[in-house]
Amino acid sequence: MMYLFGASGHGKVIAEIAERNNFKIEGFIDTDLKKSSLLGYPVFHKNPEGPVEAIIAIGNNEVRKRIVNETSSFTYPSLIHPGANISNRGILGNGTVVMAGATVNVDVNVGQHCIINTNASIDHDCIIEDFVHLSPNVALAGNVRVGEGTHVGIGACVIQGITIGKWVKIGAGAVIIRDIPDGCTVVGNPGKIIKK
Repeated sequence: MMYLFGASGHGKVIAEIAERNNFKIEGFIDTDLKKSSLLGYPVFHKNPEGPVEAIIAIGNNEVRKRIVNETSSFTYPSLIHPGANISNRGILGNGTVVMAGATVNVDVNVGQHCIINTNASIDHDCIIEDFVHLSPNVALAGNVRVGEGTHVGIGACVIQGITIGKWVKIGAGAVIIRDIPDGCTVVGNPGKIIKK
């Protein structure tokens, strides 16, 4: 039995991937007391007791990390949509979700509790650290490193060999052609740091 944190639109997508992987979903966990069901599954307002399997179906990287830190008795499998293209020569960490149409190429190392969203593309030899969210249609060329907690906005592109720091925010459609230090916000084409 699997629980999903977050009764939301993102949660619906994760639930469908879990169903396609033959997981039995027990229900969603959400703090919003107004929510009682989603996709026909009940919504619970407190964490279940004991060791259970779960996926954090929440797009916010900081929230995912907080939940992991608060749920040490939970186990987190990885979920891969059957329509994703994943190399056999890569690593996917626990709790990571790969959505429909995504491509993860050879010798890619994806950390724990990451989101590789719809049609995102990660080329060879990339390293994606824990709690990263690559939004739909993100494209990473080869040998890119993305630091912990970074969010890469929809349709952003990163050229080969770039290092992106931890807890960076990259805007939708940005084109990254230079390394980015920790904690920055980057937008535009070419990408420019607008906040440190």
